Amino acid sequence: MTRSENHTLIWTGSYTADSGGHGAGIGAVLTNPDGTLTWLGTATKADSPSFVAVHPSLPMVYAVGETATTVQAYRRRGEFGLEAAGDPWAAGEAACHVAVDPEGRFLIVACWGDGQVLLYELDAEGGITARYSAEPSVDPHGDANTADGGRPSRAHASLMLADGRIMTTDLGHDLLRVWHYIPGTGLAPDHEVVLPKGSGPRHLVQHPGGTVFVVSEYSIEVFAVRAASDTGQFSHQEKFELVGRGPATSGGVQDGDSAAEIALSPDGRHAYVGVRGSNRISVLRMEADSTDSTTSGAAGRTAGQLRPLADYPSGGDWPRHHLVRNGWLHVAHERSHDVTTFRLDPETGMPGDVHHRLVAGSPTALIVAS
Repeated sequence: MTRSENHTLIWTGSYTADSGGHGAGIGAVLTNPDGTLTWLGTATKADSPSFVAVHPSLPMVYAVGETATTVQAYRRRGEFGLEAAGDPWAAGEAACHVAVDPEGRFLIVACWGDGQVLLYELDAEGGITARYSAEPSVDPHGDANTADGGRPSRAHASLMLADGRIMTTDLGHDLLRVWHYIPGTGLAPDHEVVLPKGSGPRHLVQHPGGTVFVVSEYSIEVFAVRAASDTGQFSHQEKFELVGRGPATSGGVQDGDSAAEIALSPDGRHAYVGVRGSNRISVLRMEADSTDSTTSGAAGRTAGQLRPLADYPSGGDWPRHHLVRNGWLHVAHERSHDVTTFRLDPETGMPGDVHHRLVAGSPTALIVAS
């Protein structure tokens, strides 16, 4: 089956036997025009490649080994195969997220276990050539002199910002950290945004209008941060400030809940938050606070706040990650070992009933191949 606009390859991360999961490595899935998914097979066997990223221009894929504490580069072979490109590089404890610079210069790996944020430089072929550790986080809410030594740092995700900087989340210290990339040196701190104690910022996404929306794992909220000039307009290289905070669901928080992922619709009108425990997908609507009349489409709407509209059953157990594309919502369930697909209403953004279910061992991430 050939790939086209309606047939797109998706890589799946997974938990494997080394971490109690049922996956085999990085999986390959094909999307079909009718919204169904086809399992192509295991692209490469690997130990708990819990998150995956792709090079912006080369046939290269990168995955963290969460239990092995590594990051590995892979080169594509054939229709959906992957082969290791060099040896694995050491990462930190519970390396749980990897992201690639839009220019293909480096990777960022976030490590939940020890809080490390690591930068790996890439060569012209996409291979890893160097590793740099970023400055450790300091808990702005804590006191390292307390009996327990303070709360542990829990780096969880990174985002390449539109202005060329990098933003990372620290779930343990309730921090957003903004960095500059310095070739041959790694990450240099720019500034930090402190979120409320105990919120637990996990994943984040940037709206085309510039606002970054952050979902918090513990408090099940969405925070909005924005870099603005004195005129209030979006500005490159200015400091980000907290400009909004609201619930991530319309139905409230239930016992055992923890938020997982946030994703935007391609037109920027809606956001989708996954909540584990009660196993929901929450649909939120963008409430624009201004409009740039010189820009059309999603970028022309300056993002304001996200207002929850409705919550829907995710169709499985423990929705860890989800993907929104071409009018479809695909949800990866770590514990029920499947990916459910929903058709999204083009006007309301709401999902219907489960349209398709794909069996997959302990899926943890859904990443479009190219």
